[in-house]
Amino acid sequence: MKKALSLFMVFMLILGVLAACGPTREDAQKENTENNQPETNDGEEATENNGMPEKPVSLKIWVNDEEKQKEALQTIFDKYTAETGIEIEVTPISMLDQVEALALDGPAGNGPDIFFQPHDRIGSIVAAGHADPIDLGDALDTYTQSAIDAVTYDGQIYGAPLVVETYGIFYNKDLVEKAPETLEELNAIAAEHTDANAGTYGFLAEAANFYFSYPFFATYGGYVFNKTDGAYDVEDIGLNNEGALKGGELIQSWFQNGYIPVEVNPDIISGLFTEGKASVVLSGPWNIPVFQEALGDKLGTAPLPKIEGQNAKSFMGVKSWMLSTYSENKEWATDFMKFITNEENSLHYYEVAGEMPANEAALNSDAVTSNEMVAAFAEQSQYGEPMPSAPEMAQVWEPINNALSFIAKGEPVEDVLNEAVQLIKDNIDAAK
Repeated sequence: MKKALSLFMVFMLILGVLAACGPTREDAQKENTENNQPETNDGEEATENNGMPEKPVSLKIWVNDEEKQKEALQTIFDKYTAETGIEIEVTPISMLDQVEALALDGPAGNGPDIFFQPHDRIGSIVAAGHADPIDLGDALDTYTQSAIDAVTYDGQIYGAPLVVETYGIFYNKDLVEKAPETLEELNAIAAEHTDANAGTYGFLAEAANFYFSYPFFATYGGYVFNKTDGAYDVEDIGLNNEGALKGGELIQSWFQNGYIPVEVNPDIISGLFTEGKASVVLSGPWNIPVFQEALGDKLGTAPLPKIEGQNAKSFMGVKSWMLSTYSENKEWATDFMKFITNEENSLHYYEVAGEMPANEAALNSDAVTSNEMVAAFAEQSQYGEPMPSAPEMAQVWEPINNALSFIAKGEPVEDVLNEAVQLIKDNIDAAK
């Protein structure tokens, strides 16, 4: 009996020692606090920075493989790392090759969190399941409306716009007193300054290229696909309506009057303009360096001439950052996209890479508007209409460009456009 009692006393003594050595609940909570280990409720993930998930160690980004663009972006990426502690893993790859690479690397877990694309490819990218819509939040109103329209597909936003691009007028100040402000003035310059025998022209444009001829369709009321609430109705094609016919007849008149040679192409236009043999040409800001080198102070730029009192509606392209479906860091990837495209960083990108910002404050800043060469294109972008991003747009280009070639050669405008629209519809049906 004494032996059993002794063993019991020893057991109780050991329990007392263990209890004295163990931490209290208060001690455990204090230790967690000191080690920066936040408590969670019901298994929910701990969050920081106003509800953002825990920061990833890094974000992966695919950038276009162009030196000036890479230089401009690296500075922005370094700033983001300094502010957030998130490392940016950069892979340069041509934006036209990124989608094909994403289709292979994304599902394998080797793709980027964000990638860079022209907006007119958004429809096909979304249809292939490679991109998710994004919530720009308060940043939504910082972009131009036309840029947001461009990255909106089926009512959802799929891109953070960085760059806008459109075309306008270049003119030689030694040959014309000022840029034409109306279509009537443009036609007058074409009539007065064109002498095909002497090889001189008043006005030149790739008028048989739908990208450049679109203003003369759209401003009269023509359109590619009708669009309502961000969604394209690809069965409603307006390339042979009354406005489109009027635009086609205008374009045909330039060829019939000899103002524009049927065989004109970008090299011919550039050569004649830089040699001082063309007064006014329709082209884009990508030609500023070449034209400036040739003409110097004689070079001027302007928005497209007004048509029947309306600002001409040029085709506009937008380059934007897109969110990969395969990203595991979607909230921080979206935060990163908004950072790259804010006013300060958009201006830096413009100053280094030379591309017009989609950020509205940056586009209207002194840095852009004080540059005479660029300001005209920035103004024209306010009237731009984004090229349709529906996948069906791929079925439009060849038929309408062929139609314009027939129009340039004198074929009946109405017949040609009717045939083109029917072929577009047939091609869309076949593609389905």
